[in-house]
Amino acid sequence: MGFLSVLGMAQRLVKERVSAGDAVIDATCGNGVDARFLAELVGPRGAVYAFDVQEEALARTRERAGGDAAGPLLLVHASHAEMDGHVAEAHRGRIAAAMFNLGYLPGADQAVITEPASTLAALEAAVALLRPGGVVTAVLYPGHPGGREEADAVSAWAASLPQAAGQAMLYRMVQKAEAPYLIAIEKRKA
Repeated sequence: MGFLSVLGMAQRLVKERVSAGDAVIDATCGNGVDARFLAELVGPRGAVYAFDVQEEALARTRERAGGDAAGPLLLVHASHAEMDGHVAEAHRGRIAAAMFNLGYLPGADQAVITEPASTLAALEAAVALLRPGGVVTAVLYPGHPGGREEADAVSAWAASLPQAAGQAMLYRMVQKAEAPYLIAIEKRKA
């Protein structure tokens, strides 16, 4: 049968914590796979904040998630580091999940990548926006230029997260140093 892929494990962790009507975040919408998955989970009464710095990613996400009639999809042309300024007051401290799929947009300019500084700021913001028991998933890609530095920075950040704030886990195929891997943070319950 085999193990779940890192993307499959991220979805599993999110699915266990998200219900219809919830608010969620796709911090790096890319091709729209996570945004569509999240929109299906929260349904028409929920909200999906989908961030990307590239217009092409937002267009791909709009198309994959159902065009302009996507219902809960709120496309935001901004860095994930700016998410705090775009999440409605009613959703602060109530976000059920935030998904990060780091690296670059497949099929686009591979020089445009997520960067450690903005990613760490975004992760901090995401944890602060979560409700108790909510989850942040971050899929890391150490195999591309700049990816190893970002993966190392995110790993160090997660390892130093105070246990009172949340618990962190690592899901990785240990025999493949360049393979993508997952870090997940579950916010502590009050």
